[in-house]
Amino acid sequence: MFYSVNPNNEEVVGEYPTMGHDRLTTVVNEVYDSWNLYKSTSFEDRKVWLKNVASILRERKKEFARLMTLEMGKPFLQGIAEAEKSAWVCEYYADNAENFLQDQLIETDASKSYITYLPLGVILAIMPWNFPFWQVFRFAAPSLMAGNGCLLKHAPNVTGCALIIEKIFSDAGFPDNIFKTIVTDVENVEAVIRNKKVAAVTLTGSTRAGKAVASIAGSEIKKCVLELGGSDPYIIIDDADIEAAAKFCVIGRMLNSGQSCIAAKRFLVFESVYDKFKNAFITELQTKKTGDPFDESNYIGPLARKDLRDTLHFQVQKTVEMGGKLTMGGYIPDGPGFYYPPTILEDIPEGSPAWCEELFGPVASFIKVKNIEEAIEIANSIDYGLGAAVFTSDLTKGESIVKSSLNAGSGFVNSFVKSDPRLPFGGIKHSGFGRELSPLGIKEFVNVKTVYIA
Repeated sequence: MFYSVNPNNEEVVGEYPTMGHDRLTTVVNEVYDSWNLYKSTSFEDRKVWLKNVASILRERKKEFARLMTLEMGKPFLQGIAEAEKSAWVCEYYADNAENFLQDQLIETDASKSYITYLPLGVILAIMPWNFPFWQVFRFAAPSLMAGNGCLLKHAPNVTGCALIIEKIFSDAGFPDNIFKTIVTDVENVEAVIRNKKVAAVTLTGSTRAGKAVASIAGSEIKKCVLELGGSDPYIIIDDADIEAAAKFCVIGRMLNSGQSCIAAKRFLVFESVYDKFKNAFITELQTKKTGDPFDESNYIGPLARKDLRDTLHFQVQKTVEMGGKLTMGGYIPDGPGFYYPPTILEDIPEGSPAWCEELFGPVASFIKVKNIEEAIEIANSIDYGLGAAVFTSDLTKGESIVKSSLNAGSGFVNSFVKSDPRLPFGGIKHSGFGRELSPLGIKEFVNVKTVYIA
């Protein structure tokens, strides 16, 4: 049995029976059989259905936001924005998928030769709880438009979200069983990946989970895409607009209560503007209230689960024990709910959790640097490589740094790192491989076939 627990008050808000091996096999068979028919549907039909999905998401966004808030504590207004962004990605692929996947003629010595993009099959998605709608739709929209079938293994604490997403696709007119949710324990996932009727797997989650999934998929010679953890560095150069930088950096760190793989986590600040930036950051942070996520005046809610809060607190404490300085927060508050206060760590010791691990919550790590060379060296010194940002008034310099010097899948200048359906999203090193979104994302799970006619 899976239980959804309201992180605000620790009350159970949902109970869901789990599926055993036989039921899982049946569901995989159902999706595979549906896909064998669905793969021949037209782009126009798929477009109509996916546009219907977008309409449902927009029309019922408050209902869906409420469910996100109940199950994982997302501030209600941010849940509304997530539903709207999910609608956007559906519209983007509905409008563009046919063009992205059109045959590409190639001049060779043949009378005709071209590349064609064909559906790959049933794709298993293993998705996390932190963006329970967006993570699913950014996978499902391109997969369905490409003609694939979809299996969703969502995080247990957002099972209600998973089941209502399945119903959204059904209500929108998609064929029965082309998108199905499996509610099962993690130990059963390996058998699903190995099932011969599952063609590929995509996972968004921890590096540890990514290694396990990649190992299983690799042993079966199955394609996988991994979007894993991150500890994004933000470099604050001494010529930056400090007030503007502080505003973007607070949003980048505290959005979704700090529970984001692409959240700003390490602030590498030139020593000449260090105090000015820190003070501006604290001033901006004090405008972001913490509390009941249904209260629209609150920007920061609880963490999603008790174990996540305990892990975060341990990382903070360990960093301080190793010599780090606790400037703000860093304690578990009294009362119900899985709250953790906005926290600032300084004088971060090399090798400490705040230096080299992902801190998944509202904790900002400040590191003083002498120059850009030191900042780049520290930014690139850890195993993660998801996103990075630079704040500077010299846009040419900023562009050069994020393009050529920072080892990450995304580089932003004078903004916080974010995803956009029009741009590829993913990481390098222990942050994963493959790309979601953009024209590249839809081509991850297709058969890129060469056709040659002599």
